[in-house]
Amino acid sequence: MLEEKLRELLEKLRTGKLTTEDVMLKLKKLPYENLDFAKIDNHRALRRGIPEVIYCQGKTTSQVVEIARHMAKNGSNVIGTRADLKTFHDVQMIAPDAKYYEDARIFAIIREEVPQNTGTIAVVTAGTSDIPVAEEAAVTAELFGNPVERLYDVGVAGIHRLLMNVNALQSATVIVVVAGMEGALASVVGGLVDKPVVAVPTSVGYGANFGGLSALLAMLNSCAGGISVVNIDNGFGAAYVAHQINRLANKEE
Repeated sequence: MLEEKLRELLEKLRTGKLTTEDVMLKLKKLPYENLDFAKIDNHRALRRGIPEVIYCQGKTTSQVVEIARHMAKNGSNVIGTRADLKTFHDVQMIAPDAKYYEDARIFAIIREEVPQNTGTIAVVTAGTSDIPVAEEAAVTAELFGNPVERLYDVGVAGIHRLLMNVNALQSATVIVVVAGMEGALASVVGGLVDKPVVAVPTSVGYGANFGGLSALLAMLNSCAGGISVVNIDNGFGAAYVAHQINRLANKEE
């Protein structure tokens, strides 16, 4: 990670392998790199433990490629969310080792080993239609260095499917629950376990679902304690929170 690279840089300065001018040149780009249309936050990995992630939706393909090029050039792992296949194929032109996770709509360029957490993040969906958002959460969590267990299509319409997986839920360190429609699954899971639950409302549902608003409000009004709620369809945000919880749990062990 960036902290290790900084330590290596300072050690080379101490031992005379680099001059002060060499180090100053390398540190100039530490706060951010200005590409005019984007300012790459090179310092984020040092502050937060995870490098900046590219949100591809709304950016042109050339913008995504240029950001990815500069991040990879600095030796950073590169993750792009909400990326379509065309964007991925263009990224592959500058990084042939890039990998695409189609269901999650994520591409990744892995240039350095990610520290691995031991606790498991369980990603649970109410229905099959929720899987794209769940995969965004699951793949993000894995790329951040977490073991992930997927439990899909175990919603309240057939509650026995969920109850058959209670042991897996209780064995997880943190649980991400992804649900559309009325969003009831988060409350049910929250009432079964003593673990943090990160709820993700999805836009899956008929008209009165209001594009995920009904699920969002239901999750915010849950009577089960210990539930945190992220924005509609925000699988990435849920994975980030779950990773932080899991990382803290690892530090306490």
